[in-house]
Amino acid sequence: MANYSAADVKRLRELTGSGMMDCKNALVDAEGDFEKAVEILRLKGAKDVGKRAERVAGNGLVVEYFDGTADATLLELKCETDFVAKNAGFIALADKIVEFAAKSDAKDAEALLGLEIEPGKTVAKLIEENSATIGEKLELGRFAHFTGGFVASYLHKSDPQLPPTTGVLVQLDKENAEVARDVAQQIAAMAPKYITFEEISPETIEKERALAEQKTREEGKPEAAIAKIVEGRVNSYLKDFVLLEQAFVKDGKKTIAKLLDEAGVKVTAFVRFKVGQA
Repeated sequence: MANYSAADVKRLRELTGSGMMDCKNALVDAEGDFEKAVEILRLKGAKDVGKRAERVAGNGLVVEYFDGTADATLLELKCETDFVAKNAGFIALADKIVEFAAKSDAKDAEALLGLEIEPGKTVAKLIEENSATIGEKLELGRFAHFTGGFVASYLHKSDPQLPPTTGVLVQLDKENAEVARDVAQQIAAMAPKYITFEEISPETIEKERALAEQKTREEGKPEAAIAKIVEGRVNSYLKDFVLLEQAFVKDGKKTIAKLLDEAGVKVTAFVRFKVGQA
């Protein structure tokens, strides 16, 4: 019998939009391999993979620290329950760590954990002590530090009673607060992974091309038309994850590329953290 749980079925439904039995059958056919089950459902026509409401695998918050308009830090701190996420001590801990991270030279979360935030006490030790005090497992998630250009942020609360669970930093090549704010909100809402198509790895494109070709052949399309259909499907699927290709949420008649072009600015970098999402 395939090794999968009810949670796997639920996660697969949320990710693909497929029915419960389709998800169960896909997991059986994939012998419990979740990623393989996703591919099986995509081949059967699931169209919303990666586009549906994202799964939240935990609780916590996202905090920011700004030092002017060209230097900003975003950090994710995770916990087990939303009760702890709104705890004043937990929020204070996150604020303390993000300010320290902003002023440190750490390049990633692993490096940050090993730095001494108080005399004789690392960030990892501080989190461990607070975990014991609060009574839940606490875990440092991701952090990003942008410097240079013009940096803006956007924090989103999924529940007004809880701290922000989605955070975005966006960096423009020159100052434009209104456009930076619009783009940050766009990123929060539409979850792009890339700025341009050129950032997508050849491996990712080839994987999508192979899936699209298999599906197209199974549909019995004419051989002469397969290449064109496949490229169309690959581009259609991937452009949803490319920021510049996305329709502007405030004006669906223009793309983000057009919005930026009209404003005379460029996006040089962005990050988006959603608690519980890798």
